[in-house]
Order: sequence, then structure tokens, then C-alpha cells
Amino acid sequence: MNILTLIVHANSQQELADQLRTLKQVSGFTFSHVEGHGAQVEHDPFLSARDKVVGYTPRVRVDILLEEGDVASVLDQLSSAGTGIGGQTLYWVTAVEQHGRL
Repeated sequence: MNILTLIVHANSQQELADQLRTLKQVSGFTFSHVEGHGAQVEHDPFLSARDKVVGYTPRVRVDILLEEGDVASVLDQLSSAGTGIGGQTLYWVTAVEQHGRL
């Protein structure tokens, strides 16, 4: 199993949620609100004047538990789905040694 983590602009959250719900490989996902800090803030076309003043980019972190063989397919489907995340999304994949419910 792997965790696919995406960092997307907050404006993309609803469209991304809708798309993730249509993917058979995705049984669930978690959204967490995060703040992006760094030099790229000055050049982010999605920032409002308020965001530029406070100095951070409103982002959403998405964690998705996937079978190892499904990661590439999910990434391909998301990048071609028109969700507004293209070119603005960071992602990484982390191996999961164990998972379950307590």
C-alpha cells in the first residue's frame, strides 16, 4: 500500500473531491487545510490581494491510501481530468508498512 499525497490550491478542493469520488481505485481520502510559504507566493496567479498581504498560499493537502499498482493510474486520471490542479500541484508517494482500524 502507498499514500499518495497531493498539495493543491484551496480553490481546487471541490472539483478534486468530485473527481476522486469517481475513481474506482480511490475508496476514500482526507483533506487537511495547509498554508504554503515561500518565494513562489509572489508569482502564484491564484492569490488574492489579501493572500499576498498575509504572505501565504491557501492550500489543501490530500492523502489517499492506494494499492501500489494504482498510483500511476490515479495520477494520470487526475492530470487529465480538468480539475484545475495541473501545473499547480505537488505530490509525493509514501510506502505504508501497515494500516488498519483500531
